[in-house]
Amino acid sequence: MSSVLPLSAALLSLLTAAPKTPAPAPAAVTGPSPQVAERLIGAALTEGHAYARLAELTDGIGPRLSGSEGDKAAVAWAKRSFEADGVKVWLEPVKVPRWVRGTESGRVPGTERYREHRLALMALGGSVGTPAEGLTAEVIEVRSLEEVAELGEKVKGKVVLFNHSMSVAADYGKAAALRTRGASVAAKAGAVGMLVRSLATASLRSPHTGAMRYDEDGPRIPAAAVSVEDAELLHRLLAGGPVKVELKLGCQTLPDADSFNVLAEVPGREKPREVVLLGAHLDSWDVGTGAHDDGAGVVMVMEAARLIGKLKPAPRRTVRVVLFANEENGLKGGRAYAEAHAGELANHVAALEMDAGGFKPLGVALRAGPGGAELVAPWLKPLEALGAGSVVQGDAGGADISPLIPARVPFVGVKVDSSRYFDVHHSEADTLDKVDAKELAQATAAVAWVSYVLAEVPGVLPRPEAPPPAEAPKAPSAAPVGAPKPSAP
Repeated sequence: MSSVLPLSAALLSLLTAAPKTPAPAPAAVTGPSPQVAERLIGAALTEGHAYARLAELTDGIGPRLSGSEGDKAAVAWAKRSFEADGVKVWLEPVKVPRWVRGTESGRVPGTERYREHRLALMALGGSVGTPAEGLTAEVIEVRSLEEVAELGEKVKGKVVLFNHSMSVAADYGKAAALRTRGASVAAKAGAVGMLVRSLATASLRSPHTGAMRYDEDGPRIPAAAVSVEDAELLHRLLAGGPVKVELKLGCQTLPDADSFNVLAEVPGREKPREVVLLGAHLDSWDVGTGAHDDGAGVVMVMEAARLIGKLKPAPRRTVRVVLFANEENGLKGGRAYAEAHAGELANHVAALEMDAGGFKPLGVALRAGPGGAELVAPWLKPLEALGAGSVVQGDAGGADISPLIPARVPFVGVKVDSSRYFDVHHSEADTLDKVDAKELAQATAAVAWVSYVLAEVPGVLPRPEAPPPAEAPKAPSAAPVGAPKPSAP
């Protein structure tokens, strides 16, 4: 698909203006030439390549949950695409979980107080199924994990509904533990099933799935997310007396499957052993087509490699793209990369992950030692016309690069306006039409430019302090840059 975006007069003026004469300081660094900026930013804004490639991935490949046929097709597509771009590419094997959703349904059987209601729900990734005939039990509503313990015997034999009040993106971190840990907490208290209000900032009766995990030494009960509207319905009905639900979930976990991290790189001209890592996850949930999560991130980092690969000369350092496997329900790709490349992590001078949607860029966030902002800020001027030309508050990071924290790899994030990300996150609505081509092009331009800067700037970011033991990554985070980080994607 051709989606050519006009280069604004303001940006053209900024990119082509003659550089100002710097103050007489021998070590002053003002950034590369405006011509290089125009070749990267201008191309990203005008060629429409990112959106066309996103259409190939979402409409052409579709959902790509780890271990599925869609996952295999996405790996082959990514390798083929890098080859067409003339970028060196290879695959690294990863064993991934293989969870299958199966058929699913839920309803509130009718009583003298109310008629039957069908529930809009989705099993949570990793959940066990119900018996073939389903399960029927009374619902008990709670607002926190702690409330389950406080209710004691009242939970036994019930389906626990974890309700919450998520309304903005920043609330995701507060509510995520209900989804990831709720089933195990409820099961230990004697519950027979678990429902959670979808983690969403908007809803048209659309349930949002996501990862959950069971305690290894505890009982396992079926778990599903219900739409915001149905959580509200259950809340209202419970105010009038007991309410039963009937759940039928056909999900199951199959033996682990073979998948791959897809790696590609543009070798550096002077310091090829120094690596700037650009990451995004190639997998998606099995609902929707993963346009924002994380197809947008995938095409951004692929475009960065394609555009940087055209530059002559190449930047000083190597730019390496990693399209990670299995971020959504296991983080096996991120962990496999950290393990396979442990011997060279000391030479990873920066890592950037895009996993917050294809929205308008707002600026650059850092996780680095003192002096990092001063190193990067002078090079961001070409992004001012996009509103992204400054270092902003907020910690950079990401689920797939979190295993690099112990190696003290500096993190850089292109922060985007993710305020509406959780409208469609992990739902059937995460499709190409929700991605604005202009905003995707702007974010792609920012990623390409920041990636080049990290690879070209004479100095490197100071490494952050070693994390305390409690910060060692145990599970992935999917919060947008600057948002509270949840314990699972």
